[in-house]
Amino acid sequence: MYDVRESWTDERLDDFAKHVDQRFDTVDQRFDAVDRRFDKVDREMDRRFDKVEREMVRRFDAVDHELHRVNDRLDGMHRVMVQAVLMLSGSTLASFLVLAGLILTH
Repeated sequence: MYDVRESWTDERLDDFAKHVDQRFDTVDQRFDAVDRRFDKVDREMDRRFDKVEREMVRRFDAVDHELHRVNDRLDGMHRVMVQAVLMLSGSTLASFLVLAGLILTH
C-alpha cells in the first residue's frame, strides 16, 4: 500500500511534476507512433481508393455506352411504330373512303 501523507512539500511537488512530465512524454511518443500508423493507413487507403475509383469510372463508362445503345434502339423502334401507326391509319381511312364511295355509287 501507499504511504498516505497529509502535506505536500515543495520537493514532493517538484518530483510529482517531473514524474507527470515524464509520463506525458511517454504518452506523446505513443501518440506519435499512432499518428504514423494512421498516416500509413491513410496512404494505403488513398492508393486503394484510387484503384477502385478508376475501375468504377471504367464500369460507369461501359454502362453509359450501353445505355446510349439502348436509347438509340428505342428511338429507332419509336420511329418504326409511328410510321406503322400512320400507315395503318392511312390504310384504314382509305378503306373507309373506298367503302363509302361504293355505297354512294350504288
